Formats: sequence, C-alpha cells, structure tokens
Amino acid sequence: MAKTKVEADLDQPDEQLDRAIEELRGVLQEEERRPDATLRGASDGNSNIIMTIPVDVQIILGSTEMPVSELMALQKGSTVALNRRIGEPVDVVVNGRRIARGEITVLESDPSRFGIRLTEIIAATKGV
Repeated sequence: MAKTKVEADLDQPDEQLDRAIEELRGVLQEEERRPDATLRGASDGNSNIIMTIPVDVQIILGSTEMPVSELMALQKGSTVALNRRIGEPVDVVVNGRRIARGEITVLESDPSRFGIRLTEIIAATKGV
C-alpha cells in the first residue's frame, strides 16, 4: 500500500536519525581502530562532545485508554489499570524511540529505589 505524503514525511526523520546513528557508529569505530595516538586524542575529544549530549529516557510501564469523563473523575487514591501484567517487560524509550525492553528491579545500593535490568536490545531499523 502506498504511503501518503504525510506518512512519508513522518517516517523521514526516523530514517534520517537511523542513518546518522549508523554513520556516527562507523566514524567512532574507524577512529578507535587508528593506531596513531595523535589522531586518537582528537577523536576522544570529539566522542566526548557527543557523549555529553543529553537524551530523554523513559521507562514505559504500560498504557491505557479512557474517556475524558473517566479521566476527569480520577482523584487521589484512584487506580488506573494498565495494559501490561506484573512480570511483563517494560519498554525503554530514548527520544521517543523504543530501544530496549527490561524488567523492573530493586537497586542493591539503595533498596528504596528501583531500576531496570535490560533483557533485550532492539536493533535499529535501517532506512530504505
């Protein structure tokens, strides 16, 4: 089925991002393989710049749909049922794109907090 122009435009940023990520990986791998220490020092500076770029990371426990009337009726103590069951993997989303799945775990260093143990890394889809 042919995509509309709007659908094609929506897919384009993802394809561009995929290409940029793959190019960046290639450049970083190429730089790591270079034996020249001077070039390695320069590449470390470039990769350090990239490594400091902030990204939005979200852990998605689940979701639900409800009419506005139910949403407006929510109050302190209300329970909202999600579309996932206890024990099912949660999604790890970076900048709006799902990159991994994992399970919720309690942090050994601080039992009052929890984290995510990654169980699956989702391969980047290549642009066509």
